Amino acid sequence: MLSRFKPTWMIENIYSISPQFLLEHKINCVLTDLDNTLVPWNSKVGSDELRAWLASIKKYGIQVIVVSNNSHHRIQAAVKDYELPFVPRAMKPLSIGIRHAIKEFHLNKKNTVMVGDQLMTDVVSANSCGVRSILVKPLVRTDAWNTTINRYFEKIVWNKLIKKYPDLHWK
Repeated sequence: MLSRFKPTWMIENIYSISPQFLLEHKINCVLTDLDNTLVPWNSKVGSDELRAWLASIKKYGIQVIVVSNNSHHRIQAAVKDYELPFVPRAMKPLSIGIRHAIKEFHLNKKNTVMVGDQLMTDVVSANSCGVRSILVKPLVRTDAWNTTINRYFEKIVWNKLIKKYPDLHWK
């Protein structure tokens, strides 16, 4: 039961995920959450750091697709300058959004990873779907009201995860 919350990897932030790391693990597609993973939850735009990371990833032929519980309008506004495809209303922690992305973009689960800042949504949906996951720290310390609720339960699960999997640590 607890294994459904266990990320494959834990990396400080999405910008620390190198193309070399992805290729070394035979990953050619990054599914990514939006809020507090790619951009701060309370921002409508990304950063120069995001632009540089996307350019380096795309240079190696690695696809990036946003899979978010947000509305079409919110995601479109946040990624318009980056020309990223996206799946809105992904319904994470259910695997609906990830399965939709895999089907729509003809992806192979073995070559795909889900990156996100929440155990309760991003990691659970990836594990439910049979896709590897990377848990990242949130870009900002605050959250939308609905995420604050998830963070409360996430702390409880996190403490149990660390006891069961002492090898879990940030890279």
